[in-house]
Order: sequence, then structure tokens, then C-alpha cells
Amino acid sequence: MRASPVLCFSPASSMIDLLFKSEESRLAPLPTPKQDRILAAIDVGTNSIHMAVVKVEPVIPAFTIIAREKATVRLGDREPQTGRLTPEAMERAIVALRRCQEIAKTLNAEEIVATATSAVREAPNGQTFLHEVEKELGLIIDLISGQEEARRIYLGVLSGMEFNNQPHVIIDIGGGSTELILGDGHEPRTLSSTKIGAVRLTAELVHTDPISNSEFNYLQAYVRGMLERSVEELSAQVQPGEQPRLVGTSGTIETLAAIHAREKLGLIPSPLNGYQFSLKDLREITNRLRKLNYSERAAIPGMSDRRSEIIVAGAVILQEAMTLLGLEEITICERALREGIVVDWMLTHGLIEDRLRFQGSVRQRSVFKVAHKYHVNLEHGRRVADFALDLFDQLRGRLHHWSDAERELLWASAVLHNCGHFVSHSEHHKHSYYLIRYGELLGYTDVEIETIANLARYHRKSGPKKKHDSFRSIGSKKHRRVVEQLSPLLRLAVALDRRQIGAIQQVRCEYLPQEIRLHVTAVDPEDDCELELWSLNLKRSCFEEIYGLKLVPVLEGVPVKR
Repeated sequence: MRASPVLCFSPASSMIDLLFKSEESRLAPLPTPKQDRILAAIDVGTNSIHMAVVKVEPVIPAFTIIAREKATVRLGDREPQTGRLTPEAMERAIVALRRCQEIAKTLNAEEIVATATSAVREAPNGQTFLHEVEKELGLIIDLISGQEEARRIYLGVLSGMEFNNQPHVIIDIGGGSTELILGDGHEPRTLSSTKIGAVRLTAELVHTDPISNSEFNYLQAYVRGMLERSVEELSAQVQPGEQPRLVGTSGTIETLAAIHAREKLGLIPSPLNGYQFSLKDLREITNRLRKLNYSERAAIPGMSDRRSEIIVAGAVILQEAMTLLGLEEITICERALREGIVVDWMLTHGLIEDRLRFQGSVRQRSVFKVAHKYHVNLEHGRRVADFALDLFDQLRGRLHHWSDAERELLWASAVLHNCGHFVSHSEHHKHSYYLIRYGELLGYTDVEIETIANLARYHRKSGPKKKHDSFRSIGSKKHRRVVEQLSPLLRLAVALDRRQIGAIQQVRCEYLPQEIRLHVTAVDPEDDCELELWSLNLKRSCFEEIYGLKLVPVLEGVPVKR
């Protein structure tokens, strides 16, 4: 949301108000609400079988992942001469799918939606395998094309990342194929699937350990040649002046990101969503991995035995794709095909009107979802958010220089500041911190979630202190400063709706040499707003300490007694 230059604010005309009006009808309790539904989504891939069990909340609409399951079955280890799925691989897959069914059943999933991709799609006996699964388990698996796989990956990424109408290139490196997608949050511009994957290339092209120079060079050249057409088609849809952002999904890319994070930060962020690393750093990691043998790669912290077998080929795919695309940085998104299966199911069941509405604003929708989950009073949250953003706008350029990015973090914290009441009224600001921190806010990076949680935590009681565990958990010095400077604004905003009845109509800042006068206009001229003014005086000390100016609340032009 863009900042407004106006100095005087009326909640009825604000962008935030319009946003809430469009969302509240879905969040407010209905006489006969649609029931939440449990769905299991299974991705039968070349390397692994993944399942996500989700709770679909039609009222919002959104979904929450309540369980995940993964089994490395290597369907891609096919017979070299015929390309057929081996009996051993099919048996491993059936065992894993039976386990997924059992988990889904215990979680009361009403439906299991399963798809199969590259390995089954290309195997001569792929359909035989699907028939065997249906016969033994009663489970129907949809076999989807490479483009359909790319489309669902796109939907999955849209469910977890903000695009802001800007072009994004999505790369998903699977065991048997690599998908490249170009989109800006609307219909995808290009969808492609190339028959190169970490398992496939390792089986076909890597026969030495560590990989020899000749095999490595050939692997690079082969990948480059296979990707060139897809990259050319994608590049042709990038408009002059556009600079796409690269987004990476899949276990291979997440593993590379985890290696990078452990080396650079000493830890792996959780969630990994939003984590970034450069092509330069990727080349260094790839160069080191190629010199290690299987056992040495397996010894890397966080590297599974099975992943260590295929990581070199996967790293080469990513490296060559970034080079061909001319993109120097990649951002991780932890949502992909499984989540896209869920979104597609919601679309086909009429729970989302269209893709654009679902994408509209990942961050805002995620905030509303958390608010709904913890029974937040959204009318109060709206007013607090309105006042917080208005103070932010009026003080920007004079007392602070934060951007729209920080403005949005303040908005989220304002909406959710009282969610801790769900646990207990006592110390509810601390409960708010934990509920926000671990509430699966989507579209935000780890440090942004930590910042939102801390802002909410400091809307009352003491201000941020280094001795507080929550404040120390913010890894970025910049974001600690955001909490220090913006939490006083949230405190004042909460005070302006102290009775939670919308008594204050408008607030205006007047700059004087040694003080700021906060002019407050009541909705009812007969209302002295005594409790709101008392609360403003109680909470102004944090503002004065941070900004070095006195804050004087004024009601209708009359200075308030102090």
C-alpha cells in the first residue's frame, strides 16, 4: 500500500478502510457459515512423493497446512534400456502412498487429490503403475502434462508470495524436469517444462565420484543447450524496461539456499521463504560441491543422503538457468506444486472466484486469516491501523524516513496487535508476539514476521529493550530500529481507540519548535474522550524518548490538562 501525503485523516476515505470493507464480509461470522474442509494434496514426483494436508477456510478464502509427509522413492530410477518404471520403485511408491492415505485419514481429510509428473508421464508403463495404485489403494492419481505442472506451480507460488503486478520468473527443479514460468500475478505469460532434472541428469550423465572435469563440462553444456529454447521463449515475453525477479522452488533449490544460509548467517532461517542468494555465491557452492565425493557431500549439515547424490546436477541446472536468464539473484518460495494443487481444487470448487482475486494481496489476506483465526476484533483493528498509518504518513520526512515497506509492517502489526487475547488478557501483548511469530504469515520474510511480532508485542507496557528475547531475535539492525521508531506510533494509535467504539474521527499533527501537538477531533462533540486522552498521556513517554520532542494531545483546540 502506498503512503498518502495528506496530513489530515478520515477513516471513511482511507485505502485501509476500503481494503477492510472488501475483506470483512468474508471474515465476519455468518448465520450459516461455510464449514472448513480438510484436503490432502499429493505430488508423485520423480525423486520424492510429497503430501500436504491442509485446512481450507472458505470464508476467507485461504488454507493452512496442518501436516506434511515426504518419502524419497526415486521413481526416476528407471530401467536404462526401456525407460520403464522398475518394480522396486513402484513398490516403494505404493508403500509411501499407503502411508500418506493413513495420515490423511487420521487427519479427517475428506478428499485426496494426487498428481503424477515427469517420471510417470514418460515411462512406457506409467499408466500401468497408476492402475496398480488404484487397484491396491483405491487412490486415483491424475497424470498431468509439463505445462499443467507449471501452471499449478505458478498457482502455488501465487498463494505464498506478493507479485505487485511485477514480472517474476519461477524456476522449479524437479527430479525429472525443470519448469520455467513467467508471470506478474495475472495469467502466466509463459509456461514451460524441460526434460532435465536432478535425478535424470545424475543417472544419465554422472558416472564418476567426485564428478570428473570432462563430465562436469559436458553436464553444463548439455543443460545449457536444453534450456536455451525455454529461456528464449520466456525472454520474448519480457517487455522493454522490465526487470523480472527470479523465484526458486523445490528441494534442490531449498537445499542450496540452506547451505548458503548456514555459511553466511550461521543458521538456516525458518521459514526459508523469502531467503535470497546470488549467482556469484551459487557458482562458488557448485564449484565446491563438484570437488566432493558422495560421502563428503552427505556430511554437509542438513544434506540428506539421497539429496547428496543428485545435488551437483541440480546446482548446475540452477546455475545455467540463471546465467541464460541474466538474473543475478534468486528468492526462495516454499510453496509450489502441492499448494498449487490445493489452489486449483479451491478454484474448481467455487471457493475462489478467479486467480486474480486469490492473488490480489497475499500479505493482507494472510494477516486477515491470522486475525480471523484468533478472533481479533477487526473493527478495532481497522481503526488502530488507520490511525497508525496516518501518524506514519504525517511524521514521514520530518521525524522518520521509513518507506512503504515498513509502513506495511506497521499496518500488519496494528491489525494483529490484540490477537494475544485469544490466549489470555493478562500479558496479552507477549502472547500476540508468539501467535504472530508462529502464525504462518505468508508473503513476508522471516525478519519481517519477527518485526511485525515485535511491533505488536510493544504496543503496551515497556518499550523495546536489548534484554528482551523477542527484541534480540531480530537479526537485522535496521529492523530493530524499525521496532524502536514505529512501536510508539502503534501505542498512540491504540490509545486513540481506547474504548474501542470509534470515538475519534480525526487526528492531525502540528509541528512546533519543541513539541508536536496532536489535535484530536471527536465523532460526538459532546464526548470529552476522557479515556482516550488519558491513554495518550500515559503512552506518550515512549514517543518522546525516541523522537526527542514533547507530545501534547489537544481536543478541539483546547490543550488537555497534564
